[in-house]
Amino acid sequence: MIAMLSLLLVTAAYCGYRFRALAYEQKHIKEDYSLSNNITFGIFSVDRWGDKISAVVDRRVKGFKLTKNQKADMQKEVEKQLHGMVNKAVAEVTKPQKGLGAKLKKLAFNTFVDVKEIHALVPSFSRTIVTKVTSPASLKKLKSVATGKLDELEAQTYDRSDQTISSVEHSIYQKYKVNNSAAFDKVINAKLSYIKDLSYRYAIGMTACIAIALLLWLWLRKRVNLEVPLFIISLLFAFTLLAVGVSSPIIEVDARIQTLEFALLGEKLVFSNQVLFFQSQSILGVIGTLVEQPKPDAILVGVLLMLFVVILPLLRLIARGLQVSCSELLGNSKFVRFLAFDLGKWDMADVMVVGIAMTYIGLNGILKSQLSGLNITSDTLKVITANNSALQLGFFIFVAYVAYNIILSAILKRIDEQNGPC
Repeated sequence: MIAMLSLLLVTAAYCGYRFRALAYEQKHIKEDYSLSNNITFGIFSVDRWGDKISAVVDRRVKGFKLTKNQKADMQKEVEKQLHGMVNKAVAEVTKPQKGLGAKLKKLAFNTFVDVKEIHALVPSFSRTIVTKVTSPASLKKLKSVATGKLDELEAQTYDRSDQTISSVEHSIYQKYKVNNSAAFDKVINAKLSYIKDLSYRYAIGMTACIAIALLLWLWLRKRVNLEVPLFIISLLFAFTLLAVGVSSPIIEVDARIQTLEFALLGEKLVFSNQVLFFQSQSILGVIGTLVEQPKPDAILVGVLLMLFVVILPLLRLIARGLQVSCSELLGNSKFVRFLAFDLGKWDMADVMVVGIAMTYIGLNGILKSQLSGLNITSDTLKVITANNSALQLGFFIFVAYVAYNIILSAILKRIDEQNGPC
């Protein structure tokens, strides 16, 4: 039986170790993804906007073609302008003149020039002009001029972030052995899906081992001679749950702009998965963050959390083991009994569970409220936000420890009542 329990303990410990390693691997992958898709390197980057706008305008310029209707409209406009120029020139020549030379010019114009014939020639002139302007050679020159001006404007509009973006992307892409964002997204999604599936398996494996140990308690509850080894191994299971629960990420805050579409020249400028904020923390990580703060009140809160959520539960586990296995050797020490029984009211692990849940509910509500104000849908702009914040499996492992700890307390109390005071 002890060999089987030891095997279950080793299996649970291995599952817990792998679960924690996978949790941090997932955290690091998501941190890399959030860095690569950070809003600073996307929507807030003038260089990125410039690249996207230039690409749209460049496509429009290079693909520019005049339809028959557009050519007809252009010809009408040219005819209108030519008729206007003719009328203006005629009015200038035929206006009242004072000098002899000017009067002779006016007389010659009226004698030899037929204004109606000039107006009659305007359509043919306009057709010739439109044909010349819309010829492939002329359009090529116009596109070249437009592209040159666009490049000149693009060179004048920058925020010096392009080099930083390229450096960050290169290092991250090299890490995941990809060459572009599409391949990067594919690799990240595949890795996260694999890790999630494997994490569930290890979590289920760890809790299954503990559930089997509890069933053995139920089966052998009348075997008083087996209580001590069973309880000691059960305490080791509890230590495994506590270690994994406090060191694995428990909550993940992920706020992002899922899609931003901006209409320009009949095309859409699209930014996707722009991360506004990402943070994933374990209980020990939260404590470390608080202790590193320069404010004394934050440091005090961090120390108190370390004391009541980590150190005291650990001391209680040790004291329970000593109380059950070495009570006669220690002379039923009052200090050990105090740690094992009376210190329970100072053990704040269950309070921490409630605190984490309430923090998640409040934070999730605030994020949803704030992100909903960014959602925009119009003809020219569409913004869709996403709140991917969630409690992590580490939180449920910690909840399992709290529940298991309550069961151990009840078992210890029953053992103590059976043995009686020494």
